[in-house]
Amino acid sequence: MNKKEYSKQGKKNRAAGIRFEAKVRTDLRSQGWIVDKWMNNIDFEKDEIVPAKRKYNPYLRALSIGNGFPDFICFKKTGKKNYEVIGVEVKKNGWLTKQEKERCLWYLKKEVFSRILIAKAVKKGRVAKIDYTDFNEKYNSSQ
Repeated sequence: MNKKEYSKQGKKNRAAGIRFEAKVRTDLRSQGWIVDKWMNNIDFEKDEIVPAKRKYNPYLRALSIGNGFPDFICFKKTGKKNYEVIGVEVKKNGWLTKQEKERCLWYLKKEVFSRILIAKAVKKGRVAKIDYTDFNEKYNSSQ
């Protein structure tokens, strides 16, 4: 594969990821969740949550804003005054990197989120269905 073919493939993959993220957001809303983009990240040196840095792509001349981890923060009312707060990371392949796993563990340890779901695309013919996996069940079964 030459450099131009990689560039075309990257554009297609980014577009597919954006479409899948929008599909996950719509699905969560249909389940009764209030969904918003998570715009924060973790500073491990300070051991605190900080605003995510914006990334500038000089080739596209674009400034990307929503670079937080996980992708979404979701709220659902569970009682008169109680809400369940979860984080949702959208990954078409369903696998997290080592750094993403560390961030998930930090969020759960600090009780920022009650749980973190990983939204994965599962092909059913030509249509991609959404499969939600709990982070603790997949990666952190020891706790």
